[in-house]
Amino acid sequence: MSLATAVPPFPISQAEAKATGRALFAGRKALFDRLSGVFDNAGIDERQLVAPLEWYGENHGWGERNRTYLAAADTLFLDAARGAIERAGMRAEDIDGVVTVSTTGIATPSLDARNAVALGLRRDVRRVPMFGLGCAGGVNGLATAAKLAVADPGSNWLFVTVETCSISIRLDSDDPAAIVATALFGDGSAAAVLSTEGTALAQVEGSGERLWPGTLEIMGWRVEDPGLAVVFDRAIPPFLENNLRAGLDAILDGLGLSFADIDRLCSHPGGAKVLTAMESALGLQTGTLDLERAVLRDHGNMSAPTVLFVLEQLLGRGLPSRTLMTALGPGFTLAALSLRRP
Repeated sequence: MSLATAVPPFPISQAEAKATGRALFAGRKALFDRLSGVFDNAGIDERQLVAPLEWYGENHGWGERNRTYLAAADTLFLDAARGAIERAGMRAEDIDGVVTVSTTGIATPSLDARNAVALGLRRDVRRVPMFGLGCAGGVNGLATAAKLAVADPGSNWLFVTVETCSISIRLDSDDPAAIVATALFGDGSAAAVLSTEGTALAQVEGSGERLWPGTLEIMGWRVEDPGLAVVFDRAIPPFLENNLRAGLDAILDGLGLSFADIDRLCSHPGGAKVLTAMESALGLQTGTLDLERAVLRDHGNMSAPTVLFVLEQLLGRGLPSRTLMTALGPGFTLAALSLRRP
């Protein structure tokens, strides 16, 4: 029924990020110089962060990082949720349930509870917080909200995903993945209202997931004393080239569809190399995923919300008859959701 996105107030250009990273990784200059090309090849011009630039040059423990997460996530949650509810022509008290996806910090009580009063949700609102999905959370969370709406016809479900990836940037690490994260991560949120009634932007046709055994170390977090440490395996692009098509075909088969039935993908842009590998694996011309590259260019990798930013762009261009949303996340897993134009 509606879709809204939000970003935090501190923009940073990629050139500024590279110069700052070089200064802050000064103690490991050889490591930074060896990997600094990732800033130039990431396909990113600008990102938006939840803290001013000087914050990232300071030492922060897990507690301080999580306090920063909570403060920023509350604001981003409310901004996106209010936008989606308003665009749906509803009031907050019309919402019957909330699915919340976030994996970049810990909130207990969860973000939906923390912001229920400020948003104006009813006391009997149903809450489904989801953690650990990473970049796949935008698709998986939307799919979960859609299934809950279908299970209770006429109910209105709010889906909100909030990620503050940048607070996991770690300057104390010798792990090359820490520098890659510094070149890729941005922050943002997105929200949607779903129901079996009302005017639809799109119809959720079905969804599925494919989990590859033995791939736990490809992507995720390591929980360490200073905070979360990102896990990125360099093998992600070749893994996709070898496995993505079969995984996608299996999901589509479960939906009674084939890849030929899909008019356009709407994919999470995890990085420039990931997008190129996806196009190669699926037999698409280089540059086909142009909206994905545009979102990556303007916002970086915001994890779960990013695919909803792509969907927002696609809706603005004009949704084709059938769109397949896709995202890859820790597990290693592929999530997919089919949308039909109403």
